[in-house]
Amino acid sequence: MEIRENYPLRDLNTFHIDAAARYFTKVSNDDELRTVINDPLLGKQNKFVLGGGSNILFTSAFPGLVIKNDYTGMSLTGEDADHYYVRSGAGEVWHSFVMFCIRNNYAGIENLSLIPGSVGAGPIQNIGAYGVELKDVFYSLTAMDLTTGETKTLFAADCRFGYRNSIFKNELKDRMVITSVTLRLNKVPVFNTSYGAIEQELVRMGVKDLSIAAISEAVCYIRRSKLPDPDVLGNCGSFFKNPEIDRDRFNHLKASFPAMVGYDLPAGKVKVAAGWLIEQCGWKGKRVGHTGSHKDQALVLVNYGDATGQEILKLSKDIQQSVIDKFGIPIDAEVNIL
Repeated sequence: MEIRENYPLRDLNTFHIDAAARYFTKVSNDDELRTVINDPLLGKQNKFVLGGGSNILFTSAFPGLVIKNDYTGMSLTGEDADHYYVRSGAGEVWHSFVMFCIRNNYAGIENLSLIPGSVGAGPIQNIGAYGVELKDVFYSLTAMDLTTGETKTLFAADCRFGYRNSIFKNELKDRMVITSVTLRLNKVPVFNTSYGAIEQELVRMGVKDLSIAAISEAVCYIRRSKLPDPDVLGNCGSFFKNPEIDRDRFNHLKASFPAMVGYDLPAGKVKVAAGWLIEQCGWKGKRVGHTGSHKDQALVLVNYGDATGQEILKLSKDIQQSVIDKFGIPIDAEVNIL
């Protein structure tokens, strides 16, 4: 284990923002992580745990310790009559884990194919796409307390999952390092193809016998066709969450904006498509300096090569204000802003 000072983070965040960490290290097991926690100097630093860097916007240098999570390994840990229990180290690439599960016919996360980032970030964000959220298949995780070095196991109820939310973004924010995640996946697939353009893509592909591999391939094609590759154009995927409003409010707005896109939720709520709201405000494909909203997906803010984190943050705030001005709806950032 090596401790680096003033370490550049440009290649470790998918926005490719030039920023540096005062201290930086990688950890791949509990002993290394406890060594960091117990170090007289490092233990006192403000800490940030870095996974795949796909949901982060650095707006300045980080004045403390950045810990790169490099816990690896993927394996089947158990099964019952209906389910497989599959564990992954938190530092594994999420899509690599999805492919591992598909190769072994562990069903349930095929709709979450090609989501950028690490496995450990999944529960923090309660990642979701195409009608599936991580909470739907989550069983447990292990995590280490950054103050005491104590290892804990948390189950689904402990994590308080919500829409792009969890206890790790609230009470346990910056207090725990997730070290492994275990999912409960199906032996008999329950196919979910009704969301987005999956069914149309499966038809285009000529799929006759539906499988989790076919759904994964369709999702990957759709994502690649709509979202820019962060290795080519810096971005963190969807920058904003879809807002939730009351049904009466939605109906009132839809009377003025008949094309408004919304999805029914429990308790009289409607989830409104943030991308549609942003597009109606004229941002889709608009470039501002070195940054802008992507031409194919208004939710995606991009770095055209030399943008600073502050520039992207300013753009995001301008977009938020324009949506409030036009629709009276606040849209919150999904990305972790540092």
